Amino acid sequence: MSACAVPLACAPNAWGQGVDQQSTSLNVEQLFATSCGWCHQNGGRAAGRGPKLANSDKSDDYIINQIKNGKMPAGMPAFGGIFNDAQIHAILGYIRGLKDEP
Repeated sequence: MSACAVPLACAPNAWGQGVDQQSTSLNVEQLFATSCGWCHQNGGRAAGRGPKLANSDKSDDYIINQIKNGKMPAGMPAFGGIFNDAQIHAILGYIRGLKDEP
């Protein structure tokens, strides 16, 4: 069994396992903090192991592709098997709403 670069990438989907997605509200800030925040520091406002995301000039399609497919071999893991499309679009919305200061 291989180790994960991000602990959550190996964990079961905690945001929908056995829960009806339509009846559950999504806390995207918490979702980002517990999955993306390991590498994108200060809620995505500062570079860490991953780049700063606030004020990104990358396209929506680029960001969605990175979330779904990752950047390998030594970069970001793929989250397409962990997050559904609604969660990925919520993360994109979170990233687009980031300001340099919290």
